[in-house]
Amino acid sequence: MSLPHVVIVGGGFGGLFAAKALRRASARVTLVDRHNHHVFQPLLYQVATAGLSPGDIAAPIRWVLRHHDNVRVLLARAEGIALAARRVDLDHGESLSYDYLIVAAGAGSSYFGHDDWEPYAPSLKTLDDALRVRARILVAYERAERTPDPVERERLLTFVLVGGGPTGVEMAGAIAEIARQTLSQEFRSIQTSAARVLLIEAGPTILTSFPEPLRRAARASLARLGVEVRENTLVTRIEDGCVWLGDERLEAGTVLWTAGVAASPLGASLGVPRDRAGRVLVEPDLSVPGHPEAFVIGDMAGLTDENGTQYPGVSQVAMQQAAHAARMIGRAMEDRPRRPFRYKDLGNMATIGRNAAIADLGWLQIAGFPAWLLWLFIHIVWLIGFRNRLTVLVQWAGAYLTYQRSVRLITGTDNKH
Repeated sequence: MSLPHVVIVGGGFGGLFAAKALRRASARVTLVDRHNHHVFQPLLYQVATAGLSPGDIAAPIRWVLRHHDNVRVLLARAEGIALAARRVDLDHGESLSYDYLIVAAGAGSSYFGHDDWEPYAPSLKTLDDALRVRARILVAYERAERTPDPVERERLLTFVLVGGGPTGVEMAGAIAEIARQTLSQEFRSIQTSAARVLLIEAGPTILTSFPEPLRRAARASLARLGVEVRENTLVTRIEDGCVWLGDERLEAGTVLWTAGVAASPLGASLGVPRDRAGRVLVEPDLSVPGHPEAFVIGDMAGLTDENGTQYPGVSQVAMQQAAHAARMIGRAMEDRPRRPFRYKDLGNMATIGRNAAIADLGWLQIAGFPAWLLWLFIHIVWLIGFRNRLTVLVQWAGAYLTYQRSVRLITGTDNKH
């Protein structure tokens, strides 16, 4: 009799930790992802702002799971899922049959019905995105150095980030540091410190998931870096070289999208109810309604806590849901009853440049240098692989001592911007 077959779709935090949790299960496990690598997304912005190389925050999925003898890794794109047939359809006309399924395909960016803005305001979800954003940021200074037109120079040195969540705040702080510290002595025709960095938030406040005292600390840190924070400001249009804030037209050489997210469209193929963000409305145990053998976790799972609040799209949620789904599969194979998912909130953090961060651990709220040290420690610990930890530690130590960002390479074809 063959062992049950568990198919995992997605090699992010959810999929990877689900595969790890099934290491000793009496099952065959197949993990499918369209990329051959796992990306530590909390540090993706560091690649986009020239602080780290792609290899510092990514690791091949096969290498991470090399000691998991019951796990097979496939480089493939999941095109659809047939729940009734228990089948995952892949690209090139291939398919996989399963006994149990874990869908952890993550999320992409949502432009709230304005997908035509994407070419002018790229988002940050993959390593390729990060390299494109890095090129745009660095090319802006190169073009400003060449142009004799002061108006065009001002436009090129204006950076707008749309969305005041942790990614937007961290990106804004890093871009401001590049202008005022990293590049300050490298150009002859421009003063890089004159660059303008704006963080735009449509809602009443940035960092909505943090308590107000920490939000105030974040605003103060951004102000010290020269970042202009505009709350209650709606972006109404984005065009090549400009962004509209209500009726105000703002000339900007670089516009970056750090706002909403939408669950992977793969969820639509399940044919079950989803919420407005495309998340699958799962049962309390994370299974798909009517299909107890299939689970949806991470950014794709629409599940609320006892207060009716949607669980945040952060790595800790995905990892804990991965472990829970793996346990429920084990219980199903042993004909034991299911249990609802319970999330243990380990806290929320964001960094705002050098020596500044905020941390909400529930029992402790801190800001400034202590929070920054804690942020460094936690992110080093959670990086996949010892080599990555050591490399990132050395890179950060060098950047701290020299105020430099060591990966200021313009690659690819984005220099046309």
